[in-house]
Amino acid sequence: MHLIYASRRASLWRMAEPSSSQVALVTGGSRGIGRACAVRLAADGFALVIVYSSNAEAAEEALAEIRGTGADGFAQRADVADETAMGEVFDRVEAEFGGVDAVVHAAGRMPLSPLVDLDLEELDGVHRTNIRGTFVVDQLAAQRLRDGGSIVNFSTSVVGKYFPSYGAYVASKGAVEGLTRVLANEMRGRDINVNAVSPGPTATELFLDGKSDEQVDELAHAVPLERLGQPGDIARVVAFLVSEDGHWINGQVVRANGGLV
Repeated sequence: MHLIYASRRASLWRMAEPSSSQVALVTGGSRGIGRACAVRLAADGFALVIVYSSNAEAAEEALAEIRGTGADGFAQRADVADETAMGEVFDRVEAEFGGVDAVVHAAGRMPLSPLVDLDLEELDGVHRTNIRGTFVVDQLAAQRLRDGGSIVNFSTSVVGKYFPSYGAYVASKGAVEGLTRVLANEMRGRDINVNAVSPGPTATELFLDGKSDEQVDELAHAVPLERLGQPGDIARVVAFLVSEDGHWINGQVVRANGGLV
């Protein structure tokens, strides 16, 4: 089985011309923080691969913005928790670009409900996307990433705040933080750094959905810098972690939250 897998990968490498630029794969790259990360990495010289779950129109808009920076790329629909679908994404990356140098796993779900009321099917869904999805993406990245590359997962600063109604989300992101640190140790010998970024309140559709103006204002003023984060604030942190300047940072959870404690 391993020989078949190695042979298939070798054939894909022969199909692709060597890429002169680095290549980044961003899940959840059609909207919000993921899109900001994709656009920033494109501006930094990466070719971009956007993985999206359902909104093809948003993915095409993000891809157009990426190409507006002069970068090459493509968008592909895939369920991050489906190892076959994600394997096909990595196959296409290798076929078109020769390999991948950075994997930014920004896809996620955030259902809000008191624990006592949460539908267990909703719990299963968030765990499938946030935990299994991270495991699948990280496993493929560990197998397929070029040496010297970077993996960035996403947690949340709510892991340290324990706000009511965030139980399922916090449980899933606590798992992401543990997985990130384990993988950083397992990548020894490959010169690959593995980190997680943990945003605080950030003005995205995912964050704002279902919140009143009063709730949003309260969360913004809880931050010492007295504003919500913007997707670009988080994208700059990700860009640093996948750059040469940030490569010595490894096995860390970076709280990008304006000082929220």
